[in-house]
Amino acid sequence: MRSKTFRRGLRFGVAASLENLAAMRDLRIATVIDAGANVGQFSLLIRGLHPQVEIHAFEPFPAAVARFTRLFAGDAGVHLHPVALGEAETTAPLHISRRSDNSSLLPINRSQTVFAPGTEAIGTVTVPVRRLDAVLAETALPRPVLLKVDTQGGELALLTGAEGLFPIIDYIYVEVSFVEFYTGQPLADRILDYMQAHGYRIIGIGGVARNDRDQILQADLLFERLTR
Repeated sequence: MRSKTFRRGLRFGVAASLENLAAMRDLRIATVIDAGANVGQFSLLIRGLHPQVEIHAFEPFPAAVARFTRLFAGDAGVHLHPVALGEAETTAPLHISRRSDNSSLLPINRSQTVFAPGTEAIGTVTVPVRRLDAVLAETALPRPVLLKVDTQGGELALLTGAEGLFPIIDYIYVEVSFVEFYTGQPLADRILDYMQAHGYRIIGIGGVARNDRDQILQADLLFERLTR
């Protein structure tokens, strides 16, 4: 609460994602790609910790886009792209959760609603889906670059669509799940195998979600590119 930036976020009903504070505080970065930005929780954290960082945020849900836009109005260093990210250029239904930050391109299943009551689907909206390496192909991204990925089961598809940018992405911070919360969701072992195969090693762990038996269900993992 000592942060003026974080206090300003609360005036817009947006709390910075402080569960990621320890993983992000000492990271040396010049650009952040916030994939799955929702209303700006992670971007707000980054702006408070690293005021000079350039932020490219991606969020397809119109209501979340509207709040994000209000929150960062006047901040020339924040660029919002109102699209979903995946491995192909297309359109797709976004399954809207009652809690919008749990919305997904994949259907929400019972494991999610049991773990987090109130996250059931309440409808769908068709959204554009783009490849990240296509959207930012012509954009100069100051390095080091951090890609944060939190897309409710769509992480592997998003990473596949970002491969053209991997040579300049120094860090990837990705949410992985050990339980299928979204139908067809690739689990943590596949994400870990993919990251290793593409030249990234794990260097940190951020937020962790556990069930009432203290089993880890989700974790945010920080990876660094081996050759930079």
